[in-house]
Amino acid sequence: MEGFVVSLVIFAAIFAIFALGLNLQWGFTGLINFGQVAFMTIGAYATVLLSLRGVPLWLGALIGAGLAALLGLGIGLATLRLREDYLAIVTIGVAEMVRLIAENEAWLTRGTFGLQSFPLPLANWNPNWLGRSLMVAMLTAIAGLAYWRFWRWLRQTVKSIPPAHLTNGVALSLGYLLSLTLLVIGLGYASSTLKQLGTVPYWLLGVLLLGAMVALVWFYVWLGALAKTRIPAWSNSLGTVAALVCAALGLWVYGYSASALYHYDRNPSKAGLMLISVVLLAVIFWALERLVRSPWGRVLKAIREDEAVARALGKNVFAYKLQSLAIGGFLAGIAGSLYAWQLTTVYPDNFQPLVTFNAWTIVVLGGAGNNVGTILGAAIFWGYQTVTRFFLRDVIPLDDARLGAFRIMLIGLLLMVLMVWRPQGILGNKDELTLGK
Repeated sequence: MEGFVVSLVIFAAIFAIFALGLNLQWGFTGLINFGQVAFMTIGAYATVLLSLRGVPLWLGALIGAGLAALLGLGIGLATLRLREDYLAIVTIGVAEMVRLIAENEAWLTRGTFGLQSFPLPLANWNPNWLGRSLMVAMLTAIAGLAYWRFWRWLRQTVKSIPPAHLTNGVALSLGYLLSLTLLVIGLGYASSTLKQLGTVPYWLLGVLLLGAMVALVWFYVWLGALAKTRIPAWSNSLGTVAALVCAALGLWVYGYSASALYHYDRNPSKAGLMLISVVLLAVIFWALERLVRSPWGRVLKAIREDEAVARALGKNVFAYKLQSLAIGGFLAGIAGSLYAWQLTTVYPDNFQPLVTFNAWTIVVLGGAGNNVGTILGAAIFWGYQTVTRFFLRDVIPLDDARLGAFRIMLIGLLLMVLMVWRPQGILGNKDELTLGK
């Protein structure tokens, strides 16, 4: 379980950094980038190739991120004076072009064979008791800051609700979420039992399961809409209960993560990478929050809302867009270095266009224009990815290939429900979701 949690934390942190770059470009600036994976590819390959030639890992990662930022500048200089559509088209093309170069230039990237056996950060470090305690303290400090921010949000949310409404709403929300969880578990157990017995044909079992899931989702969406009209402060109560459940799960994850750092010698490369990923995510989040709340960030939001107004006020819209694209590319380059270290083997197929759309899913899920929402979206997305990979195998009567496609269909269905129920995402602003604005 410890290794599973460590891997989950690493992937969630990497994709949170990756999606934060996209959120800066789209959520705060309004730039539609469908080729974010190109920057990640540049960062990953540059870091690995430089480290294989003896360049220190931190310097290789920094150069890789710098090259990714330069790619962002190049794309921006070519397209940002045109309509928004051209940026979307060009970024898709650039991402595929970068991947094809990695696949075909075997003298540099070893083509489809990929790159293996490259140095990993902190893999050979053997810390003593003091070093391990310091790492746990560092992780605890980051978790403490996250929970302190959560506590401020929770206090702000509940203080506007009358106590009687809050008590009633929280009790009903708890029953709503608990009954939904029990029904999903019961449905999975029934399907798993029928699959093992083999008394029902697989095609019929699949149809029944799909029908039951659609009916369940429809019923709970309807029930939630009904409760919203009849129960005061229903949305806030439901959000509070869901947040408390997430906070409890976060404590569980923290326990395993701290244990992995304390017993560092069990898996040095992954434990070290987890710490680096979490620390980098915390630093990047802090820096982005400072940036978007500064005058520079307010200009970006003004450009997103109406760039003609920003231009009339004397702002150089082109330069601001260029900076946003380059910083987003820089962050994706850093995520690429971490991604390469996590995978330990870099192939061109690791950087398919689907990686970009995973980042879009994270941003839409958490809420565009909200950095906290992006991190929450990454945690939910990777929690879903890793849990369903093991859970659905025993429940769904499909082979591995079809099961992978089914998982993508399922998250698509969940996104459709979210768009109907809460189009702005979990923590987002509705006005910041409009494409091409």
